[in-house]
Amino acid sequence: MRLGYWAAALAMAGGVSVTAIALSSVAANEPVPSGLTEAGRWRPEPFTSPVEANLVVPHAVSAVSASPTSASAPALPTAAAANAPLPVIKPPLAVWSREIASGDTLDGLLAEAGLTGPDRAETSLAISAEYDLRRLRPGHVLTVEMSANGSPRRVALDVDEGVRVEATFGDTLSTRVVSPEPEIVVLAGTTRIESSIFAALEDSGIPSRFAVDLAQMLGGTVDFRRDLGGGETLRLLWREARVEGDTIGQPKIAFASLDLGDALYEVVWPEDGTGRATMYLNGEVVRVFAEPVKGARLSSVFGRRKHPIYGNVRMHTGVDFAAPRGTSVRATAPGRIAFIGRRGGYGRVVEIAHGTETMTRYAHLSAVPDGLAEGQRVTAGDTIGRVGATGTATGPNLHYEVRVEGRPTDPLSDEGLSEAVEGEAQGNAGLDRLAEARARLEDALASDLASNTSERL
Repeated sequence: MRLGYWAAALAMAGGVSVTAIALSSVAANEPVPSGLTEAGRWRPEPFTSPVEANLVVPHAVSAVSASPTSASAPALPTAAAANAPLPVIKPPLAVWSREIASGDTLDGLLAEAGLTGPDRAETSLAISAEYDLRRLRPGHVLTVEMSANGSPRRVALDVDEGVRVEATFGDTLSTRVVSPEPEIVVLAGTTRIESSIFAALEDSGIPSRFAVDLAQMLGGTVDFRRDLGGGETLRLLWREARVEGDTIGQPKIAFASLDLGDALYEVVWPEDGTGRATMYLNGEVVRVFAEPVKGARLSSVFGRRKHPIYGNVRMHTGVDFAAPRGTSVRATAPGRIAFIGRRGGYGRVVEIAHGTETMTRYAHLSAVPDGLAEGQRVTAGDTIGRVGATGTATGPNLHYEVRVEGRPTDPLSDEGLSEAVEGEAQGNAGLDRLAEARARLEDALASDLASNTSERL
């Protein structure tokens, strides 16, 4: 019995060989119990790896999918779906962008963006073919798009008035200029002068640069210190160019009305690009003036001043208009070309005779139009040169001078030019322009009032 007990224990532990020996010994002495016989037949289940259990065999899956019990199994992709082209995944682009600061160069900015020397040279050459790189200035924006491998994909230079120069890299390098079509918005405003025209414009949210335009037209007729005692009404009409809601370029004044109580001064600026403005006093033409440089900044006035180069105090015989090199210079009144050439510190000049007594001089020019010759007649607004810095000049500007009987006079107060162009504004044409400008001002003011009322409601 003791041998039978040990044989059963070994069988339950899975010792197959020991069980066989024990059974052979017991068989010689006594019958084997039925329970021990069943235990001897036990075999462990086949081992299945957890990893293999989760593997899907293609032919086995197809068999299972046909089974009614596998309705919830996901359907296999069809042959057409398997052969469909995969979506194209574009490599990510790195974008670098910065506003140009004083002293920056295009090559330096491209190096800062990570372009190699050959890529910088190729990009600069492509952009310079569409834009003069000497005109780069603070406020322009350079944007560079780089692919994942570090090669440039696109370089964009945003310059003035929403214009963009783009260089695109591909099989070949292509360049294009994108010039958006701006929306022209007409605006109007009214302000009351308490201290100065500049302060009144600034306090009312009207572009303060219009003070220069008013000084050019009214400076010789209205004494801003004596005639403006406070409380005078100034009404203005101007135009702004906008692209996607952003104002581009400088606003352009179209009409001004200054009421001094006992005198009403009105100025109409034309829309034909000539810059030839007409001044009216109580509804009658007083003066016609074509600004020599459209939209330029008046940088120096007539009179004694400290010379910017020599440092001593001397008479400034004209007015200076600061403008970029190459900007068009136009005749301010009709006349005949009297001289083209160089005159010492004036540099390259063009002089126009207006009758026998009055002459205008345009100095520091960089160039004169081909075909312009002495003796040729010109009208107000005709291009007679380009802004430059020839002669004694600190930078690109136009020195504009008026001489009457050989003596320099203040260009902003001279009446000689008024006589030279008086015929251009006389008659019904000049009065029609004034009536039209008044009507546009009233319409714009009424529209602005209606808009503000709706917003308050």
